Amino acid sequence: MTIAHLVTHSGGFHADELLSSVILTRLFPEAELIRSRDKAWITPGEDRIIYDVGGQFEAAAQIFDHHQRPNPLREDGQPYSSFGLIWAQYGRDFLRAMDVPEHDIEAIHGSFDRGFVLPVDLLDNGAVNAAEAGPLFAGLTLPVLLESLKPVFDDRDDGADDRAFMAALPVARTFVEAQIRRKAAKFRAEAMVVAAIEAAGEGRVLELPMGMPFRAGVENAGADHLLFVIHPRGTDWTLTTIRLGDDTFDNRADLPAAWAGLTDEALEAASGVLGAKFCHNGRFIAVAASHEAVLKMANIAVADALAV
Repeated sequence: MTIAHLVTHSGGFHADELLSSVILTRLFPEAELIRSRDKAWITPGEDRIIYDVGGQFEAAAQIFDHHQRPNPLREDGQPYSSFGLIWAQYGRDFLRAMDVPEHDIEAIHGSFDRGFVLPVDLLDNGAVNAAEAGPLFAGLTLPVLLESLKPVFDDRDDGADDRAFMAALPVARTFVEAQIRRKAAKFRAEAMVVAAIEAAGEGRVLELPMGMPFRAGVENAGADHLLFVIHPRGTDWTLTTIRLGDDTFDNRADLPAAWAGLTDEALEAASGVLGAKFCHNGRFIAVAASHEAVLKMANIAVADALAV
């Protein structure tokens, strides 16, 4: 079976069929994208995938609409939009097409569904209101921004809606693929962090080969003994703290108070470390000129923290 046509409705567009198109055009790059409400196009066939139009949801028949009654619901009763239906059916193949490792497919598929797809589903179905983000941010949700790419009301040129849809498609693709790349990177980072934790043993300082997200890996590994992280940054080395959670700036331990806001010679004098270059006034990051210098700073910071 060859998919020759990707069919969604004509006229104005919403984020759900636009984002669905991102998924499908990646998987079926040779297929023609058709925007139509013509019955001949929105009738299921082996050569097409129909979405956000047609009044049916039947994955086996490759039709994914959500406007009919009863409408398709998730297991928890929350409504699907066409994006959620397409992601459920084709999301794993999309991740494979983006070279996500097979062992991470399920976790990333679920994470992207919860954090990206579900909000689009809920907004499209009116289950939540963008205004709930607050008046300052209501116009900045991704669905609202994508739909702002539609033609203005008095642009009545033939094909204006179709041209706007095709122009919006690469914009939507950029957001989807960037999110997937970042999630895949977090999983790669976690594997590297776990290896570094094993190398650190009972030490209080975690050394990483480069800057990367590390807190999730530290927490998942139960490495509660770790207080600080060091890693190279260009020709310098960085010493950072470990935050207690996503919703706080409190750390497991802060850098020494005597270092706060100092640079170069002043920091070298305060720390006693030749090559100490900078410590943020907030005491959550410091920079040194060499691996040897940053290790000395880290060990001093550990001793200072344990002495409290």
